[in-house]
Amino acid sequence: MMTTFYHHWRDVPQSAWRWPNFSPAEIACRGTGKLLVNEPALDKLQALRDRLGKPLIVRSAYRSPEHNRAVGGAARSKHMDGAAFDIAMSNHDPLAFEAAAREVGLLGFGFYPRSGFMHIDLGPARQWGDRFPIRSTAFVEDTPPAREVLAASRTMKGGGAACVATLGAAGVEVVQQMLAETQTAILPLVPYLDTLRWVFIAVALGGIAVTIYARLDDWKRGRR
Repeated sequence: MMTTFYHHWRDVPQSAWRWPNFSPAEIACRGTGKLLVNEPALDKLQALRDRLGKPLIVRSAYRSPEHNRAVGGAARSKHMDGAAFDIAMSNHDPLAFEAAAREVGLLGFGFYPRSGFMHIDLGPARQWGDRFPIRSTAFVEDTPPAREVLAASRTMKGGGAACVATLGAAGVEVVQQMLAETQTAILPLVPYLDTLRWVFIAVALGGIAVTIYARLDDWKRGRR
């Protein structure tokens, strides 16, 4: 096993660090800043990161013996060998994460659903704790907010109202002209039809106003 100890993670030469998705500060002891670089363990951690294709949030990696005692770690914790990592499950599906970890050769698994992380290490093969509950849907990273359904869109509603009202106003005008030309017996109704035409025009203007407002509001929210 190739390991290198540093009294502080800042002492690690840049040329000696070859795990691009992690930094010495992430892997170092949270309590003391000391770092034991366990190359085989870090190789598997990087392979797991490559396989999953998304960030791994490291809650705990190397622990100095004094820090391990302070946090109540096991007397022979793999963290003191730099061979164990506690990874947050906030951006992972635990089942897919566990499967990928086994595929890259990690053997030890500890499940902590209440605390939201999974312990993984080089082995020997063993596991403890209750597995995470199965999620109804797989986690999707950076899912954009769903666009407004067109049938429920304020823009469509406003535009539809304007269209219907415009057609209504035009229709009333046509009917009004027909009545004036052919139905002299009901000419007293013509003024009422004229009023109805103006009502349709008002509705059309209102619909146009709603459409413009919705467009401006969507633009402000960055939804367009």
